[in-house]
Amino acid sequence: MSGTRFRAITSRYEALRVAIVGDFFLDRYLHIDPTRSERSIETGLEVHNVVEVRPQPGAAGTILNNLKALGVGQVRPVGFCGEDGEGYELRRALAKYHGVVLDDFLTVDSRRTPVYCKPMVIEPDRPPRELNRFDSKNWGPTPSDLARDLAERVRALAGRVDAIILMDQVDRDGTGVVTGPVREAASWVADGRSCPIVLADSRRGLADYPPLGFKMNADELARMTGERGSDVDQVKRRAADLAERNRHPVFVSLAERGIVGAGPGSAPEHVPALAVQGPIDIVGAGDAVSANLVAALASGASIVEAMRIAMAAASIVIHQLGTTGTASIAEIGDRLGA
Repeated sequence: MSGTRFRAITSRYEALRVAIVGDFFLDRYLHIDPTRSERSIETGLEVHNVVEVRPQPGAAGTILNNLKALGVGQVRPVGFCGEDGEGYELRRALAKYHGVVLDDFLTVDSRRTPVYCKPMVIEPDRPPRELNRFDSKNWGPTPSDLARDLAERVRALAGRVDAIILMDQVDRDGTGVVTGPVREAASWVADGRSCPIVLADSRRGLADYPPLGFKMNADELARMTGERGSDVDQVKRRAADLAERNRHPVFVSLAERGIVGAGPGSAPEHVPALAVQGPIDIVGAGDAVSANLVAALASGASIVEAMRIAMAAASIVIHQLGTTGTASIAEIGDRLGA
C-alpha cells in the first residue's frame, strides 16, 4: 500500500462515527512489587503488595481504546455497567476520551460491572508477568426489559453512525449485552442499509447470529460450516461461501498465518501476519484487528487494504507487554512503510 493511499484512508477517521455494542469490562491491573513481598502472620501465605492500580476499559472497551488511538471522531458505546464502584471506574475511564458519547451506556442496578482483575508482577528489566486473573461476571440472564431497551437503542443508531461493531464477550448466551433482541436489531439496521458496516464478533462463535459482517477464527468457521481443515485455501473458500450467504464481508483470523477476508461477489484474499520481533503478548490483538478493519472499511478501504492495516496494528499491539495495547496511525504507517 502506498503512503498516499494509506493517508487517504486514515485521513477520514476523524469524521467517522462508530458505535460499539457489547460487553464493556473494567480491566483492573494490579502492579505488584515483588521486593515488598511479606508473609501473612495469620495464614502463613505470601502477601503480594500492590503499589499501583491501573483501570482501563476492557473487552468491548479495548475496541474503543483502539478506535480512539486511531483518532476516530465519535465513538458511541452501547451497553451497561452496574451501580457499583467498578461501574464508576469504568464510566470514568470511558469518559476521559474526547468524542466518546455515553448516552447509550447505561448504569443499572440489575447487573454488576464485569471485571477482569489482572495481578501483574513488575520487575526491573523484565517483561511484566501476569498471575492468575480474578474475574467478576454476570452469570444469570440479562433482564428482558434491559435487553429490549438496548435493542431499541441499537435500532435508533440507523442513519446516525457509519459503522457498528458487535462484541459479545460473555461465556453464556443471554447473560450480556448482545442478546437475541440486540442481534435482531443489528440485523434490522444492516438490512436497511442505513449503516454501511456492521461487524460481529463473539467468543462463543457466530452460528446463532443473523447475517451480518462476521469476524471469527478458523476453528469457529469450521464449527459453523461443519467442515474441518484450516489450510488457507480451504478457509478462503469457506469464507467466500459464507460472505455470499450473508451478503456481508467475512474475516477469518489465522493467528501467526495472518487473516483471510471475503466480500459478497468478490474473490477471497489472504494477508499474512507481520514477522514477530521479540517477546509478545497476544491479549487484545483481536480487538485491534476489529477496530482497524471497521475504521478502514468505513473510510473507503478495500477488504485487502483493511486487512493490511489491521495486520500492522496487530503486530504493534502484540509487542506491547503487560497491557491490552493500541496502535496509532503513525505507528501503523511506519510498520507498513507507508
